Amino acid sequence: VTVFVGDLNKNLIDAWNSDNLPIYEPGLDEVVKRCRNKNLFFTTEIDKYIEECDIIFVSVNTPTKTSGMGAGRAANIKNCELAARNIANIAKTPKIVVEKSTVPVRTAESMGRVLAANGHGLKHQILSNPEFLAEGTAVQDLLKPGRVLIGGEQTPEGLAAIERLAGVYAHWIPRERIITTNLWSSELSKLVANAFLAQRISSINSISALCEVSGADVREVSRAVGMDPRIGPKFLNSSVGFGGSCFQKDILNLVYLCESFGLTEVAAYWQSVIDMNEYQKNRFVQNMVQTMFNTVTGKKISILGFAFKKDTGDVRETAAAYICKHLIAEQAEIHVYDPKVQKEDMLREMQYTCGINEETCNKYITLHSDVNKCLDKAHCIAVLTEWDMFATLDFKKIYKNMAKPAFVFDGRNIM
Repeated sequence: VTVFVGDLNKNLIDAWNSDNLPIYEPGLDEVVKRCRNKNLFFTTEIDKYIEECDIIFVSVNTPTKTSGMGAGRAANIKNCELAARNIANIAKTPKIVVEKSTVPVRTAESMGRVLAANGHGLKHQILSNPEFLAEGTAVQDLLKPGRVLIGGEQTPEGLAAIERLAGVYAHWIPRERIITTNLWSSELSKLVANAFLAQRISSINSISALCEVSGADVREVSRAVGMDPRIGPKFLNSSVGFGGSCFQKDILNLVYLCESFGLTEVAAYWQSVIDMNEYQKNRFVQNMVQTMFNTVTGKKISILGFAFKKDTGDVRETAAAYICKHLIAEQAEIHVYDPKVQKEDMLREMQYTCGINEETCNKYITLHSDVNKCLDKAHCIAVLTEWDMFATLDFKKIYKNMAKPAFVFDGRNIM
């Protein structure tokens, strides 16, 4: 199988063709270097390869809308439509178009209508093939997935397209792990999967608040509950809150869908998962300020980790950004160390998600490349990403160099 990855952003494609890939993911660098310019190519010549390829994956950004109908909840599928229009204009032979982006239910219907109006008399097939890769383990998730989901029209042509894509995956994935459904079930399954995972995090975080006031240990409660085979242990680690590009966006999308169909109580139920996540982040930073004698103004606050989870440099919707936003409001001196986060990504996230501009960030936040300099003479340490290295730091030595009384706020329960 020969794969062409296309993007309009030349700088991004140049990065994919370089020795410094634009994202960090364990194992990805090795895969790209092994396959690049053999059967994997990165290009800006999108129109050329639309015509040449048989199967086209649409993997575009679908951010939450910031204005108009559904602002703050609905997904903006503009990029999906633009991609479909481009395919319809360029393709001279029938294509299998695979919707890979996370989208609202029935987006494939809209894309299908655009593809049908192609002016060439062609009948393209559209499939839904949501990805279930987790950042930090994406390569292994791709090589050994729990399942691959393919949805398509339940017509002879649609079923043939499903089988053709399933045949590609069958090169390395057992057929029993390849699930086929109709289009709408596939689209909704992605939103529901992320909603269920986020729900577990919010559930254990709500219990962490009860544990703190009752004398119970949330780690012990989590372990006891997780040993029940009906529940299982995954996503039961209490924390400062979930982040990333998927969980909040997908739940908000689900809430908007439910509201659109008049399912008010269902929408309120899933909105509560988001509300609990916000509560947990606010509770964390309030505890920091109150514990430090109700003021952090001018105090050095060391933040360990800015990425939303370990083994990635992704900062989208990271809980650390929200914590920093509140600490900036308190005029704290914030010092951040993260082994993979770049300063430009941190600044972009603070602006986009928290509305704090670069000038303000540079005034209050210092990003360090040396963890010891980040921690030296700190009044407190807040662990906001569960990087393995943080659990192995010599905190006895670190404590000696901290301002006293010194505090540690473990937002990931790794210490």
